[in-house]
Amino acid sequence: MKHRIVEELHGVAMFVAAIWAVFLLDLVVPGTFNRFGLAPREVGGLVGIVTMPFLHDGWGHLLGNSVPLIILLSLLAGSRANSYGIVAMIVVLGGALLWMFGRGGTLHVGVSGLIYGLITFLIVAGFREGRIGAILVAVFVGFMYGWTLITGMIPLTAGTNVSWDGHLMGAVAGAIVARIAVKPDAGSTNGSLADFSGL
Repeated sequence: MKHRIVEELHGVAMFVAAIWAVFLLDLVVPGTFNRFGLAPREVGGLVGIVTMPFLHDGWGHLLGNSVPLIILLSLLAGSRANSYGIVAMIVVLGGALLWMFGRGGTLHVGVSGLIYGLITFLIVAGFREGRIGAILVAVFVGFMYGWTLITGMIPLTAGTNVSWDGHLMGAVAGAIVARIAVKPDAGSTNGSLADFSGL
């Protein structure tokens, strides 16, 4: 059944509001939540796979992530994709990859892993499905965020205080999810987790 952007924007708003609420609560009682970030290969850091997207280290970090997150989630919501399922898959897979292969001794926080996953998902899914609307979305996302995608995954260009490995694992997760969830257009996409034919 088709859905439209307006029907999904409520979920987008709630997700972003939850991220902001956690950040504001952490300002009231500093250090309450950020200690639950993702710590690679530490048992206690496993919880960070699901909590990391809700945690941010300062206003700049939060604001820098909020705008692209809203744009990308809105584009995803505009398709007939199972938006919630895709977001959950990118978060869990990207977090698991980061926990297994990320830099040790580092506490990762922020929703940028999901952002990078959404970038690669929308690009790969658009060209994989092959419909004109989905391809246009893929081109738009590539134009808007392609350079950010490339530079954000390289240590020398991302910066030492940036979770470049979190970006990388998120991007890998997004591409994998697109490969699994989106079927190439063959006249029907019944059964696909991500159906972009509504675009």
